[in-house]
Amino acid sequence: MSFQTGLSGLNASSRSLDVIGNNIANANTAGMKTSRAEFSDLVASSIGVGGGGSAGIGVEVATVSQQFSQGSINVTGSDLDVAINGGGFFQLTLTDGSPAYTRAGTFKLDKVGNIVTNTGANLMGYPTDAAGKATSTTIQALQLPTSAPIGAQPTKAISAEFNLDARAPIAATVPVTPRTTYGTSLTVFDSQGATVPVSLYFERVASTGVAPNVTDNWNVYDVASGGAAPDGLVPPTPGTPGTPGFQFQMQFNANGVLTSPASAPTLTITTPSAVTPDIVATFDISKVTQFGANFAVSNLTQDGYAPGELVGLKIGDNGVVTARYSNGQTQANGQIALADFRNVQGLTPTGGGNWIETNASGLPVQGSPGIGKFGGLRSGALEESNVDLTAELVNMMTAQRAYQANAQTIKTQDQIMSTLVNLR
Repeated sequence: MSFQTGLSGLNASSRSLDVIGNNIANANTAGMKTSRAEFSDLVASSIGVGGGGSAGIGVEVATVSQQFSQGSINVTGSDLDVAINGGGFFQLTLTDGSPAYTRAGTFKLDKVGNIVTNTGANLMGYPTDAAGKATSTTIQALQLPTSAPIGAQPTKAISAEFNLDARAPIAATVPVTPRTTYGTSLTVFDSQGATVPVSLYFERVASTGVAPNVTDNWNVYDVASGGAAPDGLVPPTPGTPGTPGFQFQMQFNANGVLTSPASAPTLTITTPSAVTPDIVATFDISKVTQFGANFAVSNLTQDGYAPGELVGLKIGDNGVVTARYSNGQTQANGQIALADFRNVQGLTPTGGGNWIETNASGLPVQGSPGIGKFGGLRSGALEESNVDLTAELVNMMTAQRAYQANAQTIKTQDQIMSTLVNLR
């Protein structure tokens, strides 16, 4: 009996040393979770005997449990390194199409722009629009447009903020104020991303009304003088007769506040190419003022852009993957999805830092980083192993002594058997 008891102790201690050795070997593995051998005793019961009549016959390893405590966050600086700070797992689709889950955020881009692990598994997430808002709750493989540039966007809206000098003389007075005195310019884009320069000029004309309801009027032109518009601007409605390049008129009240036009006027810009259509853009002038200060443009923007190549990316705390392009644009290209389980101890490790679900773990619950029980993400960082080397070394010495003690019981039993055999 003692031989078998000691042998079970040797086997259990050996298994414990295997677990400890695996923990120590993976002390520097990102996303690694330490394991622990848990033992239970073996008891032989005789029929009809209760209470203390049962005899212990050894030990067995009941299970090897995993400890899913948070590992330290190590900053790496790599854009595609991602750490989970809190609960949840990254969702993967392995190369064979089966799902898996991991805490190791060491991701890469493959040749077609998929975000993958070192073993080629696809990182899964939610599709989003360019602003980062999820468009579906169905997860899919996250992919960046690396094989081709993003398409151009023609200018659809122009916004301007500037002050017109209320002290400016009427243009028709002598000496005549040059139309180029108050002007600005910007570059817009056609449907193919080609740049089209646009120049706008502002000219004060006679005031209308009777005090205190006097209105100051400013004409907006697309040329500095008479003649064909060199920048191609065409007025959306007939302008002042005999005044080439006239666009529209702005009116200001006695307080210098814009009163007309009440809504954003439209500019139609003729492109130099015979292939691309005219650029039709709204012109937001709601923040234009007329105060007794020098003419100054404080803001002039438009929403078009040329094609651009991918130059970098960033992953936010909420998991939104934002790509940066050579044309200065940034666009969201999906959101990393996380999964969690009612019983994480029921997950089965499969190697490579991955786990798979089982009946014991239950079905995965999906969600977005930072929402509810799901942890936030840290881009440019990795979650280190939660192995405590000091504790593992102490556990190793304890397991070694237990192994030696069990070997000693077998040796002692052997000596007893030898004494019995040698009785005369």
